Amino acid sequence: MITASGIDLTQSICGGDGTQKWCGPAVSGSRIGLIIILAIVVRFVGHRTISRLVSRTADGLPVQLRKVSVRARSLFVSEPASTSARRQQRAETIGSVLRSILSFLVFTIAFVMVLDALGLDIAPVLTGAGIAGVAVGFGAQNLVKDFLSGMFMILEDQYGVGDWIDAGMASGTVEAVGLRTTRLRDADGTVWHLRNGEILRIGNFSQGWARVVLDVPISYDQPVERAQQVLLAAATSVTEDPAYADLVLDPPVVWGVQSYEEKWLTLRVVIRTRARQQDEVGRAVRLAVKNALDADGIKSPATAVSPGP
Repeated sequence: MITASGIDLTQSICGGDGTQKWCGPAVSGSRIGLIIILAIVVRFVGHRTISRLVSRTADGLPVQLRKVSVRARSLFVSEPASTSARRQQRAETIGSVLRSILSFLVFTIAFVMVLDALGLDIAPVLTGAGIAGVAVGFGAQNLVKDFLSGMFMILEDQYGVGDWIDAGMASGTVEAVGLRTTRLRDADGTVWHLRNGEILRIGNFSQGWARVVLDVPISYDQPVERAQQVLLAAATSVTEDPAYADLVLDPPVVWGVQSYEEKWLTLRVVIRTRARQQDEVGRAVRLAVKNALDADGIKSPATAVSPGP
């Protein structure tokens, strides 16, 4: 259609071929609006899905028990409150990371699509982004390593806040677990910040159970069978004490002769305790064993070994 001014509105608005379609600024505006709406919808659906997965993981229940009442669940599932709290914390941390990654990816893709809808050449943008990504990847290898290690540590529940761990470089109570670093406080009160990617092995003293291992040396001329009876009686007296009974999982066991030295042999006593309670129980058992051996007249090798110059 030609107007009095000589401008072909059909070609300007609908395209050079005259077909009935949106084009020009109208097309760009519509595409941009559609892209933004789709990005918001995808982000919303993704976040909702991740939140549901986090909720199910935090429950730690089989599918058959998720819809029953709390009272009914207690008949089938019984676990310490600390275990449930740790699982919930771990699930929420992973959920937060997944939501952040999803948002970044969705909005990055939407931004590139908007540039394309505006008619800009996105090839240089993609090329530049690729080169920048490679450069950042090489420069941030340690950061990526720390991040991935932190992810696996949280997913596998290798340790949590409040655990006493030995990380090789330092040992102490875990005060914070992040995706990049872990913060420990040792027995002296020193705070250690460890990069997750540099932690090669973890010894966790707070998971499951622990064990008191007590090696008692006695002279060769002492009755071994009698010494074992005295050790067992002394250890049993501690485990039956109301102050320590709740900390002990199994009765004490005398494993017998553990080793031979030049002037003495070693008897070993073991007691299985709750996690992180072995030191308290062990101190009480050592005192009880010392008193019992003295009362029974069983000599230690201290009198048989002369002091050094």
